[in-house]
Amino acid sequence: MRLDLVNLSHLADPATTCVYPGDPPFVVEPVTTIAEHGFRLNYLRQGELTGTHWSAPGHFTEGGALADELELQDLCRPAVKIDVRDRCTDDPDFTLSRADLLAWEHDHGPIPPESIVVLWTGWDAKWGTDAYYGYDNAGVLHQPGFSVDAVEWLIDTGRLGRRGGTGTDTFGPDAGTDTSYAVSKLVHREHRISVEVLANLAALPPTGAALLCGGQIVAGGTGSPALIYGVLP
Repeated sequence: MRLDLVNLSHLADPATTCVYPGDPPFVVEPVTTIAEHGFRLNYLRQGELTGTHWSAPGHFTEGGALADELELQDLCRPAVKIDVRDRCTDDPDFTLSRADLLAWEHDHGPIPPESIVVLWTGWDAKWGTDAYYGYDNAGVLHQPGFSVDAVEWLIDTGRLGRRGGTGTDTFGPDAGTDTSYAVSKLVHREHRISVEVLANLAALPPTGAALLCGGQIVAGGTGSPALIYGVLP
């Protein structure tokens, strides 16, 4: 059986990886070389949610499932993509509303139960630049995200279900101006995950695909840097 896959992850490169402010830097240090030791090996240092990654419920929920407590099905879910790039160009504080979701379903059909709902904001094009985090002169972060109302509707109607989640090309599902992480706290209930810092979303269709999340399963981990696959229909 041949799967039609696309890579939805940014390259893990210390020169271009935009680390969330306050997180440890991403460092790659040579440990051995072929010339001296007969084989090449690097030592990696990074936060567990550096670059393209998924986060487990325990990232925001006290007592929630951590990386090693998830089931494999939690890391492979149906996916839909909602393209809001035109809305975010002039409004970096844009949040997806329940009305936006209803309009999207009118055009594309119902979101399958327990899906990962991916928001394509256009922030993936800013990766590797200072503009990715969009701080203004007052130190306020500006990034698009989901509204609380939208996520509550996705949960109440079963679109996210117990195993679904959200995805985005920004660093998280919250609008940058929300320092309470209200959306993240909603998403990370049950076994729902958040898939973040996605890339190459032009290759993901609006409907019919799935997301397959790779990465290490670390004991007690809050998630993992990951190669996220789009499994195409």
